[in-house]
Amino acid sequence: MHALIDTGPFAPCPAPFNMARYVLAAGKETPDKSALQILGLTGAERWSYAAMTRAVRGIGSGFLAAGLRPGDRVLLRLGNTVDFPLAFLGALAVGLVPVPTSSQLTVPEITAMAADLDPALVVAAEGVARPDHPAPVIEAATLADWRAHPPCDWHMGDPERAGYIVFTSGTSGRPRAVLHAHRAVWARRMMWQGWYGLTPQDRMLHAGAFNWTYTLGTGLMDPWAIGATALIPKPGIEPIQLPLLLKRFDATIFAAAPGVYRQLLRAPVPPLPRLRHGLSAGEKLPDSTRAAWTEATGTPIHEALGMSEVSTFVSSAPGRAAPSGATGYAQPGRRLAVLGDDHEPVRRGEAGTLAVDARDPGLFLEYLNAPEDTAARFRNGWFLTGDTVRMDADGAVHYLGRADDMMNAGGYRVSPLEVEAAFNALPGIAECAAVELPVKPGVTVIALAYVPTGAPLDDAALAAHAEATLARYKHPRLFRAQTALPRGANNKLDRKTLRSGWKGQS
Repeated sequence: MHALIDTGPFAPCPAPFNMARYVLAAGKETPDKSALQILGLTGAERWSYAAMTRAVRGIGSGFLAAGLRPGDRVLLRLGNTVDFPLAFLGALAVGLVPVPTSSQLTVPEITAMAADLDPALVVAAEGVARPDHPAPVIEAATLADWRAHPPCDWHMGDPERAGYIVFTSGTSGRPRAVLHAHRAVWARRMMWQGWYGLTPQDRMLHAGAFNWTYTLGTGLMDPWAIGATALIPKPGIEPIQLPLLLKRFDATIFAAAPGVYRQLLRAPVPPLPRLRHGLSAGEKLPDSTRAAWTEATGTPIHEALGMSEVSTFVSSAPGRAAPSGATGYAQPGRRLAVLGDDHEPVRRGEAGTLAVDARDPGLFLEYLNAPEDTAARFRNGWFLTGDTVRMDADGAVHYLGRADDMMNAGGYRVSPLEVEAAFNALPGIAECAAVELPVKPGVTVIALAYVPTGAPLDDAALAAHAEATLARYKHPRLFRAQTALPRGANNKLDRKTLRSGWKGQS
């Protein structure tokens, strides 16, 4: 049987359509209900659906009064505050194209992005790096004043028109502007039951900052679109304090990156009687972290695989747990395949490149100003994700790593995740990362960087563990203890930096 799954077409996006109007529409039925609670250890800032909608539409009017017109791009340089989603939705409400970016970016980084975008306006908070670009700047204080403006009209139009832009480094290491249509948010409905098990009664606590796209989608837009309540920790809340917030604010679903789960599990977790399950995305969830969470809370973690160009599309979900080692199944409404070098589906059980149907309603429109890069990702009616996976006979998808992260050892292709899984199970290791390193011309070896829980482990003991748990060709030949693994602004493991920082070692 070929590695191809077709779950049937998803309901088409209604037209005309506006992303911001859609996200806030469910709240009209319960205007006084909390749409958002920003959680501190002693209380919460609360936003009702009515207040949220007023602020968004007021900000939309502010953008128009500032001279912007539908299609103009608005670069968001805001911190971890409610200003971020309000500005994002306010821009969308009047047909502008918002561009959320990480507040951690430096002046040179954001200047290079702005040159590619050529925004009509920059919205910036104090202390966040601003681009060297001629676009006018609106301060966050002015944005807050706009909340009181008369409500804007919703800019309705073709669901295929430009909606918003996010940046991704992809496999090139160079940030690329990913342009999404308004319809992308409608396609996220496939995640409601295909990953979240989301209902209007849920209270979803997302551990990420407002200005992270994982938070923006999973933590805010999706709960609001169904009429649920979004819970976001205040800036400064540490992962180890999150269980207290989960309990105190009656969270029913918890979403975080794997690294957050690892950190919060370093302390005892109190009983969480309202919590049904956790969600994980951003990078592969180690089996050891999953097991520790389930032991501590009595609840499962549902993992998802996705990317900036199409969000998540493979996941486990309530009622459909993934088998051991697998990420999950194609979400309802998706058509996926595992392709070989000829860009045709391989047999189930064989490794290949994960591909998404080019007609997927959540798929991006293009890489801005990069038609060749866009075209290179499409073959035979498929969008090539760049992820290496294997599909089981029942359709379960096993993530093996990014294509450019796969290692070659003695002619064998080795997934770094397989090596990492073996060593994450070793007492004394908090987390680890495997990479392929050149040691002399034409010769490479597998190397393992790890964060010890105490003193660094003896290399001989590490080699003995490899001998007991992995085939010989998968053994790391180099080991290095370090205080932390390099990660990007979105908390993903940065293997490129890890490799470059290890050059010259043998």
